[in-house]
Amino acid sequence: MGAGGSAWKRAQEARRYERELREQLRAAQWEVRNWEAASEGERKVAAKLQVLTRRGWRLLLDRRWPGTRSANVDMLLVGPGGVFVIDVKNWRHAPEAAGGHLTAGGRTYDREVDKLLKVTRLAENAVSARNLSPVAVQPLMVFAGRSVNARLGTVRLLGERDVTPALVAERLRLRPSEVKAVADHLEQVFRDYEDTSARTGPAAPTASAVSAVSGPSAAPSASAAPSAAGPGDALFEDALFDAEGIRNAALEAARSAPIEQWMTFLHPDQLALVRRNWSGPARVSGPAGTGKTVVALHRAAYLAARTPGRILYVTFANNLPRVQRTFLRTMAPAVADRVDFRSLHSWAGEFLRERGVASRLDRDRAEGAFGRAWQSHGRGTVLETLDPAPGYWKDEIDYVIKGRGLTAFEEYAPPLRRWRRRTNLRRPHREAVWALYEEYERNRTGKGVHDFNDILALALAEALAHPGATPYTSVVVDEVQDLTFVGVRLLHALVGDAHNGLLLVGDGQQAVYPGGFRLSDAGIDVRGRGQVLRKNYRNAKEILDAALAVVADDSFDDIDGTPTAGRRDVDPAYGDGRVTRFTAATRAEHDEALLTALHALGPEAWPDSAVLCRTGTERDRYRRLLTRAGIPAITLEQYDGRPVPGVKLGSYHRAKGLEFKHVHLPDHDAPAAAGAGDGTDEGVVRERRELHRSQLFVAMTRARDTLWLGSVTRG
Repeated sequence: MGAGGSAWKRAQEARRYERELREQLRAAQWEVRNWEAASEGERKVAAKLQVLTRRGWRLLLDRRWPGTRSANVDMLLVGPGGVFVIDVKNWRHAPEAAGGHLTAGGRTYDREVDKLLKVTRLAENAVSARNLSPVAVQPLMVFAGRSVNARLGTVRLLGERDVTPALVAERLRLRPSEVKAVADHLEQVFRDYEDTSARTGPAAPTASAVSAVSGPSAAPSASAAPSAAGPGDALFEDALFDAEGIRNAALEAARSAPIEQWMTFLHPDQLALVRRNWSGPARVSGPAGTGKTVVALHRAAYLAARTPGRILYVTFANNLPRVQRTFLRTMAPAVADRVDFRSLHSWAGEFLRERGVASRLDRDRAEGAFGRAWQSHGRGTVLETLDPAPGYWKDEIDYVIKGRGLTAFEEYAPPLRRWRRRTNLRRPHREAVWALYEEYERNRTGKGVHDFNDILALALAEALAHPGATPYTSVVVDEVQDLTFVGVRLLHALVGDAHNGLLLVGDGQQAVYPGGFRLSDAGIDVRGRGQVLRKNYRNAKEILDAALAVVADDSFDDIDGTPTAGRRDVDPAYGDGRVTRFTAATRAEHDEALLTALHALGPEAWPDSAVLCRTGTERDRYRRLLTRAGIPAITLEQYDGRPVPGVKLGSYHRAKGLEFKHVHLPDHDAPAAAGAGDGTDEGVVRERRELHRSQLFVAMTRARDTLWLGSVTRG
């Protein structure tokens, strides 16, 4: 080595070492600034949220992430609006949510969102021990020094000044005692973050510091000596400038709070069903009032937050999807746009249009086609010896033949069991029914129109021809007992036997339409994936007992093929309630008593009241009666789940899936003797009476607190 070579080499090593040290120093300085910025951001946001602690909220700061050695959770906030998992960001660039990604300054921060969602799952698991529904736990990303109000999937993005008014405006989910219980539980699961030595900036507020300002002792006494104001005091004072915005948000929340409140706390059996991982099609059943629809809605929200595809929520009645959509938007707004609420027939029609399959639904012309068929192939035949009314035989075609997808007489001939039908049809009767059906089909096709059953059959054929071509990862079916065999097969075809794919919710005792089917016949196996709910959460005991007495002697076959007694084992949740029975000599006296009962409740109770009628004609009659009496009313066809000032008015059929504090059933027992003595077969009479009792049972069990039953004496 030449002269000075060794020294030169050492100098180069020293320079390289110096560069490394400088790089480490810059990295350390950058990290320090980041920690200082993060700490400052958390401190500023915590100061804003301290205002909420004086309104019944609990704020837990800097908590350890369970199961990790060093990861922390910035904040957990528990209050009337639920549980909020908060990640505070103090970024140089403004955040943007677009195309399903979180960006700032040209960089993507999706990993930050994923981490927040993971810790939110931990919080959900933690609160499930207290029977709190997952919909009550929400992830928030709060940006210090920013004004933001946006969503990225289930994560809500809020700015520092936006967060407090937004939380105050949340719907009421937890009572004060529940806030304390949930917060205490989370405090044990998410322990204090003890390893804070790495932070070189100002210390973040501790949980104990927040607790100190949350109770009455936090208010300084008149004799207290003023202390030196620190930065935290200035931040707290700054937060108080948001008081007007907070008051406005609280006022708006009070004005818009729905009367129809869905449960935040679920029974352990219900919560287990909401969170369960089903390995295939599943079934939830149970008597009226056991919370099946509540489970279905919470399940839809739970799946929407965890699956990439869309969720289809289907029911038979066309008024229910509007109501249920409103309820889900109130309950879980972050995922509401990912759940499609539809009636089965409206969805099937849209499905055909999207697939380019020609259909022409025309109910009036289809009815005309049947009327002509009855004149030529029904009147004067053996069918009139059983029931001279064409309606019975139209139901036979709709619910047994076309509803079951039968296309050949050999499929309809004995020994085919006609579920939910009591009339014994011998072969000559079935031959006559089939001839009537074929004539109806000739008339209908000659007019170039379809009926509702045709729409479902076309949709089923299309779904089977192109399996897996829908955007839905899960289908939730409410009131499944009212669907036809073809309808259930159609919904099954959309998701098949996929994990968590198909959930069928309903109760055979509450069927309000004739006909029926068994799931096994439709190729749907729910063995080992069925749950029967037993606890009634809706009806006062007196109301439940009165309703069960109506159907006590009417056994029924559920859609899983299980024979079930009419009086079932139900555990009522509460006892207070009242059933009023009024019998009048005339219709005028009866109607006057109904108006008296409504006026006695008063306008403040009308939004929670309903008048339910046997038919649409009766509904229209009572709407005119209420209008003349100065009582505002809205039909269930118009009702969309949002609070309205008047009485709800509708038929027994349209009331399915709904509940009211006060229910009035005028002339409720009028059709009890329908069909008797007019030459109608005894089996038809029995079937008609059982169907009426089932419909009446549904109407009675809509009542929570009071039930008014009106009757008119008939000589």
